[in-house]
Amino acid sequence: MSVIEKRYSVRAFKSTDVEDDKVKQILDAARLAPTAVNRQPIQFIVIHTRGRKEELRRIYRAEWFSDAPVVICACLVTSQGWKRMDGKNYSEVDITIAMDHLILAATDLGLGTCWIGAFNPSAAKEILGIPSGVEPVAFTPLGYAADTPLVKKRKSLDELVRYEHW
Repeated sequence: MSVIEKRYSVRAFKSTDVEDDKVKQILDAARLAPTAVNRQPIQFIVIHTRGRKEELRRIYRAEWFSDAPVVICACLVTSQGWKRMDGKNYSEVDITIAMDHLILAATDLGLGTCWIGAFNPSAAKEILGIPSGVEPVAFTPLGYAADTPLVKKRKSLDELVRYEHW
């Protein structure tokens, strides 16, 4: 619970490089995430931002995004996803769970992240050379936080949970 409570959306990063072993640990946490029928229809692209800030600003405009030393793009491979009996492809659920594991592992290692879905997918595909059949779903900058968390505002459990009594 302490890692979950400590995690917040970081929007200012120090220029300090992220150690390669920490990046590998974070990616390994994502690899260990559960996926439907263990298909693992996921791919991650690790981008070192030094010298790529202009390109990255085309993907997401906020300056702090490319101020982080690393940016990670989480992608799904739709053709590899498991489909439920009604045809729903679970690859988007799978990449979301993996991204959550990645973000919590980063927090546990003292690193900051910020889940980003409001990016330009066309620019991402072009700049990162993402092939057809692979879809970028989310990005996160990764680095050491240079800001402090604000108070989190969350709905109460009563607003989010319904108990069904049989």
